[in-house]
Amino acid sequence: MTDTKNHSGEGVTGSPEGRVFQPASFAELAEAVELAFDYRGDVTVSLKSGESLSGYLFNRQVRGSDSYLELFPSDKSDARHIRYDQIAAIAFTGEDTATGKSWEAWIAKKGSERRAEVERVEAEARTRGIL
Repeated sequence: MTDTKNHSGEGVTGSPEGRVFQPASFAELAEAVELAFDYRGDVTVSLKSGESLSGYLFNRQVRGSDSYLELFPSDKSDARHIRYDQIAAIAFTGEDTATGKSWEAWIAKKGSERRAEVERVEAEARTRGIL
């Protein structure tokens, strides 16, 4: 698969933000669509007709020649249904909202918020003479 940002043959690591994939086979296209489906930002799908659609990919179905993806365009309210055989390239154009964020960071943040709440409630209870 041609990736205009990452030229290594080892596949995509980290966020694909800013990358453009021009698949050379159905398998590469299916892989690019899976990356786009898992991506937490907008993508731009370039069609073989020359049309480009930017938006959020929210569904896909791989069924051989009947494979398709569904995208919420950023400039329209109706979802678009796009067959795989119409796709020329997929660009990861929107900001990846999950970049640099991990489950561990979320857990640490929530733990800190909970400890602060416990301390607040404890201080309030002491003020009232309950503790």
